[in-house]
Amino acid sequence: RAAMNKGAFDFVTKPINSEDLLITFSRSVALSDREKGNRTRLKQAQLQLVQSEKMSSLGQMLAGIAHEINNPVNYVYGNLKPARGYVEELIELIELYRQYYPTPAPEIKDYIEEIDFDFLQEDLAKLLDSLEMGATRIRELVLSLRNFSRLDESEKKAVDIHVGIESTLVILNSRLKGTAETSKITVIRDYGTLPQVPCHSSQLNQVIMNIVGNAIDALEECAEEGATPQAAEQLADEALSKTIKISTEVREGWARIAIADNGPGMEQETIDKLFDPFFTTKPMGKGTGLGLAISQQIITEKHGGRLSCQSMPGAGSEFVIELPL
Repeated sequence: RAAMNKGAFDFVTKPINSEDLLITFSRSVALSDREKGNRTRLKQAQLQLVQSEKMSSLGQMLAGIAHEINNPVNYVYGNLKPARGYVEELIELIELYRQYYPTPAPEIKDYIEEIDFDFLQEDLAKLLDSLEMGATRIRELVLSLRNFSRLDESEKKAVDIHVGIESTLVILNSRLKGTAETSKITVIRDYGTLPQVPCHSSQLNQVIMNIVGNAIDALEECAEEGATPQAAEQLADEALSKTIKISTEVREGWARIAIADNGPGMEQETIDKLFDPFFTTKPMGKGTGLGLAISQQIITEKHGGRLSCQSMPGAGSEFVIELPL
């Protein structure tokens, strides 16, 4: 009775009957398994909640940024064409003056030489071209942000996977092009012919961004620390640059996206834990260990697909996303 008051739910009495003991033991094991299953489901629910909140916040933030940037850049882009026309007309007016009044007053002649008018005329056209290229680049970035943050989570839509990949690469471009501390990473595209793929595009973009971002981290780590002797020796070869290769194809009724890097690679022990919640190989404060766990949940549960990884120390890593067509 004291044990029951303490919470004991089952017991055996002496003398012990082997059949009663087996039944009691089986019930205890079954209850233990149920408790373990509940803990796994709780983790999955937590992951799903975190993922939903992250996507909602990220989508709203990116959509807001895209909107705020889009308005002023449209003013700039829209006014460049008339500005170019005005400049050309003014230059033409000056040329007419030079044609009909070839001998200007000394003060005008001195000023023409001071500002180097011929160079100014030539460089002004290049300056306007640069402004137009810059405005076009900003518009492309805004479009990429809008594509990436598309909040269409309520239902799947048939989309062009390559558009999502390119939008993600535009957002990651600042990390790919390198800095004073990190060298450039070359992206190799090997795109096959894909049909429109039914998916939640913003969630898929999140997965692609996470995997490509991890590949960038691995390549930067490899360059900075050498990672493994094999990888350090590999990167020491000047003929071999840091690369991320993205391949797409249709294979046996699945749309297949492979993202491979030539970084340090991983041991099998690490690969076995990659998709476990809260497992990370990154230093404290640089990784939550949720990225790949959430990515796997998005691919497997939201899309009925598959997410896998192949890697070897010194031989890089390849993540493969497969989506049913």
